[in-house]
Amino acid sequence: MMKAYLNGMLTNEEVIQELLNLAYTIKASQEEGDKLGLTAEELAFYDALTKPRAIKDFYENDELIAITKELTEALRKNRTIDWQKRESARAKMRMLIKKLLKKHKYPPEGMEDALQTVMTQCELWTDNVMDVEE
Repeated sequence: MMKAYLNGMLTNEEVIQELLNLAYTIKASQEEGDKLGLTAEELAFYDALTKPRAIKDFYENDELIAITKELTEALRKNRTIDWQKRESARAKMRMLIKKLLKKHKYPPEGMEDALQTVMTQCELWTDNVMDVEE
């Protein structure tokens, strides 16, 4: 959006409207997390796990919340600073996620998509956590 603005493709009004839309989306997401009893980081993993909407038909919401909390805690305990750079550390994270999903009988047809989405979320999460800690 900012690139389009700087290139003269968006007006000030359009940028402000986009920023307002983003703010409303963030607020709605925070409210959803509060309603579910999830922290911001847990909500990010909940969203990653429930990206395929059919998953919500497969599990009760309480089960999804429990899986999310367990996943977030396991990832927090196993996170290292350089996990994104070391393939062995990435493989360990993938194995940990896959094991947890299998434990909770996550549907096999959605497993690879969920695994990839959770790994992407881990990268974003690690980047944000490491930036805050520095």
